[in-house]
Amino acid sequence: MSLLSLLIALAADRSLSAKVWQFNFYYQHYLDFFGKNFTAKHGTTASAVFILLPVIATYLLLEIIDNSVLQLLLSTVILIVCFGCTTTRKSYKSYLHSAFRGEETTTEMHHEQLLSDKNLPEMGFGQALIWLNYRYYIAIMLFFTVFGAAGAVFYRLLTTVIEHKKAKCMASAAENEAQAEVSSVDKSDIETEEQHETAHEGNVAPNIMNGCQNHHDVLFWLDWLPVRIASFGYMFVGHFSKAMPVWLESLFDSQKATHQVLIDVAEKSEDLLVNENDCTAEPCLLVRLAKRNVLLVLAVISILTLSGLLN
Repeated sequence: MSLLSLLIALAADRSLSAKVWQFNFYYQHYLDFFGKNFTAKHGTTASAVFILLPVIATYLLLEIIDNSVLQLLLSTVILIVCFGCTTTRKSYKSYLHSAFRGEETTTEMHHEQLLSDKNLPEMGFGQALIWLNYRYYIAIMLFFTVFGAAGAVFYRLLTTVIEHKKAKCMASAAENEAQAEVSSVDKSDIETEEQHETAHEGNVAPNIMNGCQNHHDVLFWLDWLPVRIASFGYMFVGHFSKAMPVWLESLFDSQKATHQVLIDVAEKSEDLLVNENDCTAEPCLLVRLAKRNVLLVLAVISILTLSGLLN
């Protein structure tokens, strides 16, 4: 049933663009519900409950349903909601339109806006699209295949919390700065705290001895194996001989940021000898490469399912 759900969800992803099919629509409602009904709004316990509650509810709901057809329909609907991101797709189109019109300032603005909205470290526009393609498609496909709809909800909810974290940090920093002006608190403490948050926003590899200290640490270890699986796929849909040394070098590297592992292999898998003045060539090439990789992952899942290795 997982394979059928994947096929339907990928086919319906672009055509179902209404608000009710977008994950952020439900996330905002859930955020309001959680804020009104739970007093412990901060801390590790509240964060864990916030993420695990929908996951457990999804799992129990699918277990209660005793009809395989209804299970298939519900799992497919959940997968469609978890898949994709219309804001990223719109940002990509706006970026290309601005670039084709020669509006360099607007093009750069769309680039910076995408990094800001998705709470990403500094990277090229095409590199950001490679990473977001993994986050919104390949990772969810893998988690759905292995852990079912509850796994897809867990991964998408965790990444969404991290994406929205920057806005909260910025608001908190502004509030702290205002309080510092009133109480004459040393601003160096605030700047140090902001730098600490920024380091985590850059997906810096956590220290394994310290365990998982925040959402970014959890996501780093969740992405460790799927990123290497996805990057392995890039070698097959691109230049295998060029990408293989980079993939092998990063295979057991637990210090390298996960997004950097994927981007490095993807760039080696594609010819990026383009005009440096053409800011559309690299994103378009990498997007086409990413689409081929999604199809490869789907094909591998199909083969494993039909052969009985995946149930």
